[in-house]
Amino acid sequence: QGSIDIPLDEVGLWQVNQSAQSLIKLYVLPDPSRHQLVVSSDLERSMQTAHAFADRLGSEVHADERLRERHFGEFEGRSGAYLQANFPQDFDSWCRGMGGEMNHGAESHEHAGVRSMEAMNDWAHECDDDTDLFVFSHGALIESVQVLFGIERRYPDFTLTSMCNAHWARLRRADIDMDSRWIMEDYNHGPALADTQYWERPDTLPAK
Repeated sequence: QGSIDIPLDEVGLWQVNQSAQSLIKLYVLPDPSRHQLVVSSDLERSMQTAHAFADRLGSEVHADERLRERHFGEFEGRSGAYLQANFPQDFDSWCRGMGGEMNHGAESHEHAGVRSMEAMNDWAHECDDDTDLFVFSHGALIESVQVLFGIERRYPDFTLTSMCNAHWARLRRADIDMDSRWIMEDYNHGPALADTQYWERPDTLPAK
């Protein structure tokens, strides 16, 4: 999908509602005195995800285009079968996290990571000590947090696993002299249902 503005399908809408309920249960209900600042990519599927969470709390969703999905150049809008047939080596390289997409005008992890972290740091400065920041974005962009930790620079052959649909990463401030220093506490976390066969096939859930 990349930066193409495609809305969620029926399964995607079900998934983000499951995740919204889990986020609230895990990170909002335990301390009702805290506030939530909700920010999202301006692409529709991300806004739908953010609203599934924020609307339950009566919170506003702030759109920020810097949180858009990483752009994949000529690979955007193409099926895996098409890419495999026409660009087999580069497609295989991309799937293995080795950068084959860069031969087709894709945005680099570094560029995507820098713009997303600029956005996150800007919004984090809008939060006081009683406010938690919830940022809704896209899988490949979230993977670019490796730029934040210098992983890509120090270990160029290493890449984080792909984020699953409607999953999240959790970061906290390191509370040291550098206020833009973060610690990753969780990555690719999802609701309990995400670990079952029902996540991609909710129509097969047993009737209650």
